[in-house]
Amino acid sequence: MLQHAIDDFLHYLQVEKGLASNTLSAYELDLRSYCEFIEKERKKSKWIDVSRLDLMQFLNLLKESGKATTTIARNISSLRMFHRFLYQDGIVKIDISEHINIPKKSRKLPNVLSTSEVEKLLSINVKTSLDMRNKAMIELLYATGLRVTELIELKQSDFHRTMGFVRCIGKGSKERIIPVGDIALQAVNDYLDQARPKLIKQNQSENTLFLNHHGRPLTRQGFWKIMKQLAQQVGIKKRISPHMLRHSFATHLLENGADLRAVQEMLGHEDISTTEIYTHVTRTRMKEVYEQYHPRA
Repeated sequence: MLQHAIDDFLHYLQVEKGLASNTLSAYELDLRSYCEFIEKERKKSKWIDVSRLDLMQFLNLLKESGKATTTIARNISSLRMFHRFLYQDGIVKIDISEHINIPKKSRKLPNVLSTSEVEKLLSINVKTSLDMRNKAMIELLYATGLRVTELIELKQSDFHRTMGFVRCIGKGSKERIIPVGDIALQAVNDYLDQARPKLIKQNQSENTLFLNHHGRPLTRQGFWKIMKQLAQQVGIKKRISPHMLRHSFATHLLENGADLRAVQEMLGHEDISTTEIYTHVTRTRMKEVYEQYHPRA
């Protein structure tokens, strides 16, 4: 069966490559769609019978159905890795995906919050344990540039109170250490000392740093809902997302003269070209400032 090879490939990505669960889910989605096309449309049940024409027909189908360039590029990347795996594992005699190019993605500039909008978001009126938790999470995100998944998966032992840094496991199971500023450090310490003991409930063995009102780990959806509510409360009109704090962290550091390599390390980017997109944002801002304030602009 075609599916057996896909299961083996996903297991290989998880065990050998150490890919994150979100990345694995994306690969699985792409490959299951491809497998269904090969079985139902091309009437084939063995990978050794699948030809380059079959593969190209599937990619053409994605284009004709109006899929975004980013989606098609991700599919090609998934299929190239999968067919290389089939070839290296001896399941097929040739790699039919060889020399298939990934379309260039247009680089979309990230949406960021201004420093005044960040200040608004951080001016949370702390009245309850949940307020204290929310403030600690937002402060920590903006102070470190963590991804939301990284934030909600933090353990208590990952936050080093005396040394002032946080340890996280990012994409590809890669560890990184990020310094935490004094304000965020104080917010998380307050949460740990005063709020978390009230949220933990009966589940004293739970080691996740940030908890929901049931004393369980937060979900990505739960955090997104919290951030959306906070933005509405403080009067931020623009459409906001949790990832905007990560973008804002990087942009504000670079605007204030931070070294690009240091920002790359803190964000956990493997390729510096990924980090360089934030320099385009700062240049755009520079132009806006010039046009607004220069007498001959």
